[in-house]
Amino acid sequence: MIAPEKPRRPIRSFVRREGRLTPAQARALAELWPRFGIEAGETPIDFSAAFGRDAPVVLEIGFGNGNALAALAAQQPQNNYLGIEVHRPGVGQLLRRLHDERLANVRVLCADAKEVLARNIPDESLAAVYVLFPDPWPKQRHHKRRLVQPDFIELVRRKLKPGGVLHLATDWQDYAEHMQAVLGASSGFAPAPAGLRPDTKYEARGRRLGHAVRDLVYVRVA
Repeated sequence: MIAPEKPRRPIRSFVRREGRLTPAQARALAELWPRFGIEAGETPIDFSAAFGRDAPVVLEIGFGNGNALAALAAQQPQNNYLGIEVHRPGVGQLLRRLHDERLANVRVLCADAKEVLARNIPDESLAAVYVLFPDPWPKQRHHKRRLVQPDFIELVRRKLKPGGVLHLATDWQDYAEHMQAVLGASSGFAPAPAGLRPDTKYEARGRRLGHAVRDLVYVRVA
């Protein structure tokens, strides 16, 4: 009798290697999550109910400490902003900033972005998606872990409205070339001029190391 094959574990683009939560971050998660957090369940998110209003929804995947996301939300209060991050210290830090700066147009998920896109984001519901400085997984044998892959790009395409924008940024030249190759092979996107965006801590670290920053912007075509 042939034993059934074990289901393959999905390839993750991240590793949960978060450090210890500071007392302030832990308090923010305990006290502010009910206000700003969304639990990733099995059904699509009702954005009107989650934000308490109808407005364009902009998603940032892997927001780190949340500085860029909070800055975008403050600069463009006409939009609703959704952030996804797996590392709880960064989530706690963002929650504190949202509370301190009274930013009411941000909601947060602490979950795997690909799973959230597949299960929780309605098709053609997003005005823009930001993926700023994702883990470059620089070793050749780890390239399969990079987030920007054809299946991920197709998932993003489904969730963006026609005319919606995908903004990628990296400070790794070979990852930028990989991103361009993946997007160039997709019939669902066309290159667009780079727009302005806030700086991130990963960008600052890359510049200190002498890395050139590349912004790659695409628009979803109908």
